[in-house]
Amino acid sequence: MRNPKAKKIVSLIIILALTVSCMLQASGAGEKELIVVTTIFPLYDWTREVTLGSDQIQLTLLLNSGVDLHSYQPSAADIMKIAACDVFICVGGESDKWVEDALQEAVNPGMTVIRMTEAMGEDIRMEEIAEGMEQEDHAGTDEKQEPEADEHVWLSLRNARKLTAAIADALGRADPAHAESYQANAAAYAEKLTALDQEYSQAVSEAAFRTLLFGDRFPFRYLVDDYGLSYYAAFSGCSAETEASFETIVFLAQKLDELKLPAVLTIDGANRRIAETIINATAAKNQKLLTLNSMQGCTLRDAEAGVTYLSVMQDNLEVLKQALN
Repeated sequence: MRNPKAKKIVSLIIILALTVSCMLQASGAGEKELIVVTTIFPLYDWTREVTLGSDQIQLTLLLNSGVDLHSYQPSAADIMKIAACDVFICVGGESDKWVEDALQEAVNPGMTVIRMTEAMGEDIRMEEIAEGMEQEDHAGTDEKQEPEADEHVWLSLRNARKLTAAIADALGRADPAHAESYQANAAAYAEKLTALDQEYSQAVSEAAFRTLLFGDRFPFRYLVDDYGLSYYAAFSGCSAETEASFETIVFLAQKLDELKLPAVLTIDGANRRIAETIINATAAKNQKLLTLNSMQGCTLRDAEAGVTYLSVMQDNLEVLKQALN
């Protein structure tokens, strides 16, 4: 939204919409709802859990077309939804840089903004370039590349406990009348997260291997750190690279042979060609090709079909068991 004329039009539409809404509420024609906008599916589902039983929440999932977080560009309608909401919940990482422009259009002075990377506090991790990983091509630039926070904070059940608590706190401040309910829901959800976390810990403790190998981007840094696993990958979690070099392919294939790993992993929505090439470059050529779901492409249709954050993480556990045995 860098076009000044377009920004002005959007602002006028938002102001008109809010004015009509306020008039309706003042006349008693509508009850005040807490309008909450989330960017990606995990944040949407966590908020849905925290607000269970409330009929005064209008909850929106912004990235609802299946597009990857790293490729998303907000439309004028998306900007309007953000600008007029009471609570906006986003990841807050490198892929969310567009958020700052969107928030400049905000016409709700009382808006609460929750950035998950900020809510992580000291538990945030920085992205790393692991051994053998393809590095970003910055040829022709003099810019020094500073380390960036690993934004894939939702791919950890332990992080989820902390972040759902942060969401409950923020919603309670925005809607004090239901603060106790939000806290109770978050506490009940934390018990479910803890139970699944314990299943992960047990599965890893009983596994034959303790290393994962990805022929793809690697957004699961928090998950492997939770359970003391090692990993190799073609690209970092936020890499924009789509082609792996011959050296990277050979390195990963040799690691498969050396460690006798049973599987190569990809993430949801990925092209499997690199992973298949790695397998074909091994001596055995019989490794399984498995997919861990990073939830970046989950939609409302998936939610309506019964998909939840916990169900995806449960499915990921079954995939993890195959990859480590």
